[in-house]
Amino acid sequence: MKRPIFARMYARVRPTLDQHGAAEHRRRLLAGAVGEVIEVGAGDGGNFAHYPAEVSQVLAVEPEPFLRAHAEQAAAKAPVRVKVVEGTADQLPAPDASVDVVVVSLVLCSVPDQRIALAEARRVLRPGGELRFYEHVAAEPGRRLATVQRALDATIWPLFVGGCHTHRDTATAISSAGFTIEELDAFEFPPDQKTPAGPHILGRAVRTG
Repeated sequence: MKRPIFARMYARVRPTLDQHGAAEHRRRLLAGAVGEVIEVGAGDGGNFAHYPAEVSQVLAVEPEPFLRAHAEQAAAKAPVRVKVVEGTADQLPAPDASVDVVVVSLVLCSVPDQRIALAEARRVLRPGGELRFYEHVAAEPGRRLATVQRALDATIWPLFVGGCHTHRDTATAISSAGFTIEELDAFEFPPDQKTPAGPHILGRAVRTG
């Protein structure tokens, strides 16, 4: 899945966002993770430096070639073992019930179908396994921003931002996919700017059943 313009833009912007607070979000996202991990849509590997030592290995799945090459470079410097592979959220390269944690980080906005992607995450998780999520999401109903998001999603935004959609109720999608959300923090990022992708959630959910 080649998106060369978006991939280069993301690789350039991501370190700046990390400096302005996103690195702390990534640290919080991964704090306390243990065992075997699949990271879905690993991008250029921005999360890798934040994995705790209790993680035994990370299978990092990334479909975009330019970002995957950068992720492989980041994997070589990671504090834990990271293997970067080609793949997509709707067909993860792992057996059923084989991992302890699935990480989704700024990726559920751009998958073609959240329901399918979350079903795959649930499939590869062991019973009681964790879904760690950090995503930008739909604004609260009634806000003018929600109207703007819907308009952008129906027109130009996905075309120019790698298939991204700003108006997705990701927390509800997670709960509907067979997860129990145990931690959820909602915030605006960047905090000093108003952007269509400003509303964010960060948290942890557990596979039920």
